Amino acid sequence: MRSALTIFALWAAGLGAAAQFGKISVLYEQLGLIYPSHAGVGIGVMLSVVGIVGLIFGITAGLVIARIGPRRAILAALLLAAAISAVQSLFPPYALMLLTRVFEGAAHLAIVIVGPTAIATIAPARFQGFAMTLWSSFFGVAFAALFYFAPPLVATYGPSLLFQLHAGWMLACAAILWCLMPADLVTLAPELPRSVLHQHLEIYASPSIAAPATGFVFYTLPFVALLTLLPAQIPGHHGPMVGVAMPLVSITLSLTLGVFLLSRMSAVRLVQLGFGISLIMAVLLWAAWGNPFWQAAFSIGLAATMGIPQGASFATIPQLNASSADRARAAGAIAQLGNLGTTSGTPLLAMILLHGGVNGLVAFLILCCAGGIFSHALQARRRFNG
Repeated sequence: MRSALTIFALWAAGLGAAAQFGKISVLYEQLGLIYPSHAGVGIGVMLSVVGIVGLIFGITAGLVIARIGPRRAILAALLLAAAISAVQSLFPPYALMLLTRVFEGAAHLAIVIVGPTAIATIAPARFQGFAMTLWSSFFGVAFAALFYFAPPLVATYGPSLLFQLHAGWMLACAAILWCLMPADLVTLAPELPRSVLHQHLEIYASPSIAAPATGFVFYTLPFVALLTLLPAQIPGHHGPMVGVAMPLVSITLSLTLGVFLLSRMSAVRLVQLGFGISLIMAVLLWAAWGNPFWQAAFSIGLAATMGIPQGASFATIPQLNASSADRARAAGAIAQLGNLGTTSGTPLLAMILLHGGVNGLVAFLILCCAGGIFSHALQARRRFNG
C-alpha cells in the first residue's frame, strides 16, 4: 500500500513539473498584457527556458542526482519550485521573472529525473509496466487539466491565483513525499566524470543507458508538434474536437493497451511496435487528406498509436538498467533528448508544412517512426555484441 501511495505521489509531483510549462501556456495572452514590451517572443522565451535548461543540463543532473539520492533531490526541487511559484505570483520585472524560470528549469529537471528512477525502484515487478506508463502520462494529464480548469479560475480570481495554487501543490507534494519516500533510496554513485564532454560520451556510449533516450527523441520530435499544428490542418469543424481528443486518446491507449502489451513483450519491442503502427497510421492520414471526417479520424488514430512508444519508452529504463545510478543516468538522457525533440519539433514541422504540405508532413512522420525503430534495433545489436 505504501509503495502504491508513493508512486501516485511521485506522479502528482510530475503533474506539478508539467504545470511549470502549462501555467505559462495557459496564461500566454494574459502574460503578454502584464509584460507588454515582451509580448510574443518574450513570453515564448519565458515558456521555453525551462526546457532549454533540461536540454543543456539533463545528463549532468542525472549524474548529480545519482550521487545525492532521489529523495533529497526531489524534496529540494519541490520546495524550490513552490518558492519560485510564490514569487512569480507577484509578477516581478521581466528580467527577474526570466531568472526565476531558469531556476524553475533546474527544479523541473530534478523532478522528471527522480520520478521514473524512484518509481522503477519502488514498483513491484508485476506492476512496473503500469507504474512507468502512468508516469509517462504526467505531461498530457497536466496540460488537459490546466486547459480545462484554469481559464474559469483565472477569469474569476486573476492570474496570480494559478501561480499560488501551483506553489501549494508543490509544497503538498513535498510534504507527502517527505513522509513516504524511504531514506534507503539514497545511493552513492561513482565519482562524476571530469568534464561535461566525458559525462555525455560515457552515457551515450552505453547501449543500455542511452537506448531509452535515443528512441524517445523520435516520439517527442513529432508528438507535441502534431498536437500544436495538426488540428488547424483539418477542414470543416472537426479541428477543435481533434485538438482536445488527441492527447486524451494517447494517454488512454498508453494506460490500457500499452500496459497490457508490456506484460506480453519487452518494452523495447513494444516501442518498436508502436512506431511501426504509427508509421502505417501516418500513411493512412496522407491517403485520407482532404476528407474532413477521415482526416480527423486518422489524426486521432495517429495520436493514439503514438501513446504506445510514449509509455513503453519509460518502461525500457528499468528493463535495460539494473542499478539506481544507471537508471538516473538514463532518465537524465531522456530529459535531455526529450527536451531536444519538444523544443525543435514544432518549428521544424511548421516549416515543413509551409514548404512541403501534406507530403512533407508524412515524410517527416515516416522518418521519425523509422528512426525510433532503427535506433532501438541498433542499440539492441550493440548490447548483443557486448
